[in-house]
Amino acid sequence: MTHILDIAVGTFTMRPYVFAFFAVYLVAAVLHLGWKKTIWFTVCGYLVAFASEFSSINTGFPYGWYYYVDVTRDRELWIAGVPFFDSLSYVFLTYCSYATALLVLAPAKRVKGDLVLLETGRIRRSFAVLLLGSLFQVFLDIVTDPVALQGSRWFLGRIYGYREVGTHFGIPMSNYFGWWLVSALLVLVLQMIDRMGSGKERPAGVGAAPYRSLYGPFLYLCVIAFNLGVTFYIGENLMGLTGLFIFTLPVVMTLVLFRQKLDRYHKDELAAHLADYPWSPAASGPDGRT
Repeated sequence: MTHILDIAVGTFTMRPYVFAFFAVYLVAAVLHLGWKKTIWFTVCGYLVAFASEFSSINTGFPYGWYYYVDVTRDRELWIAGVPFFDSLSYVFLTYCSYATALLVLAPAKRVKGDLVLLETGRIRRSFAVLLLGSLFQVFLDIVTDPVALQGSRWFLGRIYGYREVGTHFGIPMSNYFGWWLVSALLVLVLQMIDRMGSGKERPAGVGAAPYRSLYGPFLYLCVIAFNLGVTFYIGENLMGLTGLFIFTLPVVMTLVLFRQKLDRYHKDELAAHLADYPWSPAASGPDGRT
C-alpha cells in the first residue's frame, strides 16, 4: 500500500508542470464545455493517446519506432510501458489547440468588460476547426519533442529515444506525420463529444467567467513559452530560434485576424450563436436579447 501511495505522489511531484497545465485545461474546458463533456474528453482523449503510444512503441505506427526509458517506473505511474503523464499531456494539448482554432475562426464580441466568441455548433464541429486545430497541435510537438529528447539535460530526465536519429534535431519526420494523424483524431473525438446534449440549456459547470474564451489560447502560449524557455536554458539556441521562427507566423496571423474581426460580426452571426447557446453572455448588450 505504501508503494502504491509513493507511485501516486511521485506521478504528481515528478512532473508538476504537466499537472499545472492540466489544471489550467480543466478550468478552461469546464467553463467552455461543461464538466460532463470535459470528463468525457479527458477519459476518451487519454485512451486514444495511450493507444497511439502503445502501438508505436510496439509496431512503429503512427509515430515511428521509439522507446521509453523506464528508469522512473518505481517512482511514477506507468501503464503497459507508457508513462501516464505522457499520454495525459495529449488531452490538454488537444483542447488548447482546438480552442485556439476557435479563436481564429469564430467572430468575437466585447460585452461589458468581457470578450465572447460567437461560436456555433457548426463552427465548433467544422472541418476547418478539425484541420486548424490538428495543425496547431502538431506545431506544439515540433517545439516540445526536440527539447523533451534532451530531457537528460533538464529536470524532465531521459525518458525516451528513437531507434534511429531523425533529421529534425534527432526527431524523425514520421513522428510529426503521426502527431498530425492522432491530433486530427483527438480533435474529432472532442467534436463528437461536443455533440452531446442539445446546447440549449447551460451545461453543468459552465460559468460566465470573464474572458474565458482566451483561457485555452493562453494555455497554448504557456506550453510554447515553457518549452522554448527550457530550450534556451539548456543552451540549444539554434533549436530555440527555430521554434521562435516556426511560431512567429501563426501567432502573428492569429492576433492580426482576431483584431480585425473584433466587434465586426454580422447580426445573423450573433443570432446563430444565441440560437445554439441562448445562455451566452453575448445575449446582453444592444445587439443581444437583454
